[in-house]
Amino acid sequence: MEEKEDISENSGYAESVLERWQTGVRYLELKKVVGKNKNMDTIADMINSINNAQAVCKEQIVVFPYSNFKFNILQLLKDEGYIVDVQKKGRLATRRIVVDLKYDENQVPSISKIKLVSKQGQRIYSKASDIQNVKSGYGISIISTSKGLMTNKEARKQKLGGEVVCQLW
Repeated sequence: MEEKEDISENSGYAESVLERWQTGVRYLELKKVVGKNKNMDTIADMINSINNAQAVCKEQIVVFPYSNFKFNILQLLKDEGYIVDVQKKGRLATRRIVVDLKYDENQVPSISKIKLVSKQGQRIYSKASDIQNVKSGYGISIISTSKGLMTNKEARKQKLGGEVVCQLW
């Protein structure tokens, strides 16, 4: 009988171990979900889409979400002969950009590489006198100036500096 009493005396300790001791403290850092970041760089996403599509010889890509800045970059690439066509599709919230990529007769892409220069965390600005050629003049830089988007050659002619958005060759 004494042994049974000892066991029942120890069961009080087991109850305290099995109790729920969690508190109602909330940590805001833990609520940040990786995929829910609203402040993403959509220009970098567009550039990666073009690089990836040309690596697998896709004829057409869809850029989403729509922005005038992205459309103007793609329009400049069309004017320079790097892509075939760029079109706006849809309305308001569902608006997107459809890009027809350009290849030669051997399925070699007209754009070898697009490199993002100015990033969200580090903007790169250049004076008109400091704008350099890309790949000894075989490529272009896209510069965002006070008079809109233009290539490095146009910016030098007009003596305008600005943010260097990307380079391609």
